[in-house]
Amino acid sequence: MSGPGLEQARALAPRMAQRAADYDRDGSYPAGDLADLRQCGLTGLMVPTRLGGMGGTFRDYADVALVLGSGNGASALIFNMHASVTGALAGVPEEVARALGVPESFFAARDRILRAAAGGALYAVAMSERGAGSRLSELTTTYAPVEGGYRIRGAKTFVSGAGHADAYLVAARTADPGEPRVSQFLVPAGPGITVEPTWDALGMRATASHDLHLDCLVPADALLGGIEGLAVGLAQAMPQWLVASYAAVYVGVAQACIDACVAHTQTRGLGRLPAVRARLGRADAAVAAARLVVLEAARRVDAAPGDALTNRWVWRAKLTAGQTAMEVAASLLEAAGTSATRRGHPLERLYRDARCGSLQPATSDVCADWLGTAALGEDPEQVARW
Repeated sequence: MSGPGLEQARALAPRMAQRAADYDRDGSYPAGDLADLRQCGLTGLMVPTRLGGMGGTFRDYADVALVLGSGNGASALIFNMHASVTGALAGVPEEVARALGVPESFFAARDRILRAAAGGALYAVAMSERGAGSRLSELTTTYAPVEGGYRIRGAKTFVSGAGHADAYLVAARTADPGEPRVSQFLVPAGPGITVEPTWDALGMRATASHDLHLDCLVPADALLGGIEGLAVGLAQAMPQWLVASYAAVYVGVAQACIDACVAHTQTRGLGRLPAVRARLGRADAAVAAARLVVLEAARRVDAAPGDALTNRWVWRAKLTAGQTAMEVAASLLEAAGTSATRRGHPLERLYRDARCGSLQPATSDVCADWLGTAALGEDPEQVARW
């Protein structure tokens, strides 16, 4: 079976892999990859068909991200951020939104945003900050009501696709410290937004995750949900887009490590060595297991979003994917030998990219702590994580 977007992803992945080394070397935005993603309609993967999209589910997203991650993990992460915005907007049932008390204007704004994505608009996420990471409760970026909308001031870091997105999902808190609320806004690219080129990292160098500075006015309908203060509660209740969406990308990167090691091994005639075969065998089993965990989490998100057991699988998926990618990449680099550590070798780049999986939010330690708290029969959401 082939779900929405999977055929397009399979066609794009080999082209992404061919370009990955150049983008990584230069630390440049993968413009060709993202142009292809727009051209083939994948920016509309999570958009309902009534709005011109593919109508994908979270499982469909996971399937596509696994494939794109095997092509170029950096490009797949930019796509992940976009899908996080469109998937979250499209995935909240109208009855749930109405129960939360959202105004009728929200639905028109939501449909406008999603229709634009189906037409090729690209969205980025501007949540993390220096000194606060992704902890929403510690943000320093603020918003304040003004006539006709809001004024947003602050700075964000790790903004994948910075300077290339059509709009940014910005998390900010009320400027008045007496009533702290964290809300999210979709801020169009334009006046009041500047990019500071700061991204020069170990891995995922082509994500263009530069700093973003904001001092801008946005209209009232830029407030997602139409209600202030929804951000932290939604992150706790339905964490899949903030936690598990990274997971599929990194399992794809881990698979790319296997493929690159196999190619290297066959070229160098290393397959005669039992230790090399054993490392490949362990990697194959580990990646297959991680893929199953990610897909089980995705299945549960579609069947019962926000359910306690679903959320447990969401955290399992992120922990498993991050650890697996890191460990598989390290083991296979050792199996391939010193020649594979040279700059420009696929395994050298993939090792650096894979190492980032356990560091991205939620980090492996945070995931493990959440799961350990749950295993003890305690409520992991009583621990401040956002």
